[in-house]
Amino acid sequence: MNKDFTITAFTENHIGLLNRITSVFTRRHLNIESLNASESQIPGIHRFTIVLNTTEEMVKKLVLQLEKQVEVIKAIYHTDEETVFQEITLFKISVEKAAEDNLVERLIRDKNARILSVEQDFMIVEKTGHKVENDDLLEFLKPYGLIDYVKSGRVSLIKMDEELKDLKKLIKEAKQAEYKQSLN
Repeated sequence: MNKDFTITAFTENHIGLLNRITSVFTRRHLNIESLNASESQIPGIHRFTIVLNTTEEMVKKLVLQLEKQVEVIKAIYHTDEETVFQEITLFKISVEKAAEDNLVERLIRDKNARILSVEQDFMIVEKTGHKVENDDLLEFLKPYGLIDYVKSGRVSLIKMDEELKDLKKLIKEAKQAEYKQSLN
């Protein structure tokens, strides 16, 4: 049975790595629902957060394939219940249309959104939340002169930190091996 999985891959930061990571999904004809890359809490290590809808059997195979990439230090997968996650959406809406109905600002606040900027012709509204919440605000704003919007990929933290302890141990061992090799 297909469901959403979040894959977190801790990597070195090398040119071309994103292409090699995405090719693992392409070869298996899987669509990436969301992709985010950023620094991690460990200096010099980056974090890829990848969301896809597939079976657990397939996600296990993907994690093994990702870990075969030289620059991938550790890859793990989790269900939505095992992570805390959010997405951010920025909306550009017409000031003129928004001014016609004074309810817009109040309803934006009711939906836990923020007005980031008000310009002469438009305002920028930010909503951080789950995809469903952000999509709900998107539908709400359409009649009020929605000009444009952009969504981020999922940002996610794992509730349990055992994997991160293992990651730090792997990095320490790799640095020790690298040091010993440099002595030879």
